[in-house]
Amino acid sequence: MGGYLREATLNSFSGKHKKFSDFRGKPLIINVWASWCSPCRAEMGSLEQLSRRYGGKQFNIIGISTDDDGYAAATFIKRANITFENYLDSKVFLENMLGANTIPLTVLVDAKGRVLLKVRGNHQWDSPEYLELIEKTFKVKL
Repeated sequence: MGGYLREATLNSFSGKHKKFSDFRGKPLIINVWASWCSPCRAEMGSLEQLSRRYGGKQFNIIGISTDDDGYAAATFIKRANITFENYLDSKVFLENMLGANTIPLTVLVDAKGRVLLKVRGNHQWDSPEYLELIEKTFKVKL
């Protein structure tokens, strides 16, 4: 923790590319997941609720799928009605860079790109407990 996010290209499911630096200026929540991972699927609804309530306001949320099969990941995103941006990391470059030796992994990054916190496992991100964690980590009021 405390290190800065290295620059990397993010490949979206729509074929568009972004870089981590494109998200600077606002805190960023990065969720590393896969469609075959039950705990990942279980927490996705709470991340979606968090995104619908706060995404783009005090912070941004993105997902990074480590699926080998982009179609499986895209199908899950569509079926689960996930609206926040997701990117495919089938070569696990981002997974390794973020230290996601287990998934799900959620990384909280400040507005300047510094990694503040890594949270492993399935959590209810829209619960009072995790909203408080986000507030304290990002120093924002939700």
